[in-house]
Amino acid sequence: KLADLLLVEFERLRAGGASFAALTANTPHIVFDDLRRWAPLPLISILEVTRDEVVRRGLRRPLLLGTQFTMAGGFYPTAFEGSGATLVMPNQDEQAWIHEKYISELIPGVFLPETRTGLEKIIREVIAREGADAIILGGTELPLILPGEDIAGVPMIDTTGVHVRAIVEELAR
Repeated sequence: KLADLLLVEFERLRAGGASFAALTANTPHIVFDDLRRWAPLPLISILEVTRDEVVRRGLRRPLLLGTQFTMAGGFYPTAFEGSGATLVMPNQDEQAWIHEKYISELIPGVFLPETRTGLEKIIREVIAREGADAIILGGTELPLILPGEDIAGVPMIDTTGVHVRAIVEELAR
């Protein structure tokens, strides 16, 4: 149903003269492959431009943060197949905590210092446990609570920022 709803909107964009479209959030990419097959115009994927940024920087073990749907869904790993990079995920308890904070606080616009501290703690633990060499902020609210360039010397990749740059580059063509 989500794909069907979005396809109607993509058709409206095409009819209005748009030359491409983009889903500007990570979680809706759960239906991206279907959308790309049926969309009446080209789509710019936040997953693919994030993957390309990871590869461009020579990173190999990026940690993925986001909603439960983003962290546990198969759409990010599928986008990274064959890239030479292996996604690292928080464990199930960490994912549950992140998702609960994301839904109950971040989406409503509540950014608590203790939540930032909790996220940073999880990130540091996953870096130590899994050897993560980057942090993918796979949710539009995450850069608001985790500002900056890195945590513990490990670079953060803001998927929204990377996506916006790709969209602007496409507009400039």
